[in-house]
Formats: sequence, C-alpha cells, structure tokens
Amino acid sequence: MELEIGKIIFRTIFTYSMIVLVFRLMGKREIGELSLLDVVIFIMVAEIAVFTIEDPKRQLLEAIIPVVLLVIIQRFIAWVSLKSKWFRDWFEGKPSVIINQGKIDEYEMKKQRYNLNDLMQQLREQGTKSIEDVAFAILEPSGKLSVFEKNQEDSSGYILPLIMDGEIQQESLKKLHQSTEWLMEQLKTKGYSTTQAISFCSVDQQGNWYVDLKDEH
Repeated sequence: MELEIGKIIFRTIFTYSMIVLVFRLMGKREIGELSLLDVVIFIMVAEIAVFTIEDPKRQLLEAIIPVVLLVIIQRFIAWVSLKSKWFRDWFEGKPSVIINQGKIDEYEMKKQRYNLNDLMQQLREQGTKSIEDVAFAILEPSGKLSVFEKNQEDSSGYILPLIMDGEIQQESLKKLHQSTEWLMEQLKTKGYSTTQAISFCSVDQQGNWYVDLKDEH
C-alpha cells in the first residue's frame, strides 16, 4: 500500500513537471489566444496525465512517448505557420470585420457562424454601450472580439495590414478602395521598391504607415 502511494506521489510530481515543460516549449500564449492545435494538445496531454497517475502499473514511457510526439508536432506546425501565411490562415483562420463604422456585416457573421447574441455579449464584456459607438469590431481567430470605439482617445483606429510576409493583402486594399498599383506607389515614396523584403506593412485610420523589414534587428 505504501509502495502504491509512493508511486502515485512520484508520478504526480513527474507528470506535473512534464506538463509544465510542454507548456513552456509551446510558448507564452494566453488561454483566449490558443490555436486549435494548442487546445487539442492540451486536452490530449491532460488525458495522458490522468492515466499516468491513475494507473501505477503503466510504464512512464507510455506517457513520455506520446507527449514528446505531441510537442514535436506542435513545434513543426508552428514552424510551418511561421514560414507560410497560406497555411497559417488555413489552419488558424483569419480575423473578420464584424462591425464597420457602426454597421453590422451580417454576411460575415453567417460565414463565421457568429450570431447577434454572441456579438452583444462580447460588446458588453468590452464595456461598449451601443453598436453605433463602434468604429470597428474584429472577430479574432481565437474567438475574441476586438472593439475600437469611435470616441476612443489616443487611438489611431483599426489598423489594416497591407503586406504580411512579403505578400500583398488584397482584402485590405478592397476595404481602402485602393489598388496594388496605389500601394506600390506609396511604398516607392517611402523608399521601398519591392514587397519581398517587407515582413509587415500597415496603415491606420489616421493615415499613419508602419513598415517592418524581414530579418531587421
């Protein structure tokens, strides 16, 4: 009996340490910002931890191998996401503009399977009293609603990403009612002749531009 209790204590401490290590390797992210893969891995690691502690007869190697494999999968997909915007958008999803200048985009809401009750609840949680007060409301891939109110002080409003990983964001240009040619002309006036060297480029409602080059320190 004492031997069994000792095993449970040891396995509990070991499993706790293993899970902490796994979460550290996965990087620092808030619960509301977890990707689909992160959530799946958390659930699977929790299940592995349960059978490791509850059944002392199982070998610890039966828990270590799947956990190590899960970490490898997570790190590999994170690396692919970093290198490929297409994969990142497909796997994690893209932010969606739900409210634009006080107007609800019902089509986008249906596309995201997002209803009015969800919208009103998240607006209340943000402290927003009326939809008319909202300049932009963006549904993030994590499911969190980012709200930019019209009367917010010291705010430049919603930031539109124009270039990500060297690729021009056509959806953002459509929202600005501008073309690729217009974007290239703007970049040329700022000293950039090509988009390939640009990691991220954005513009806000006040017309303020931000350009970050790849591998810039």
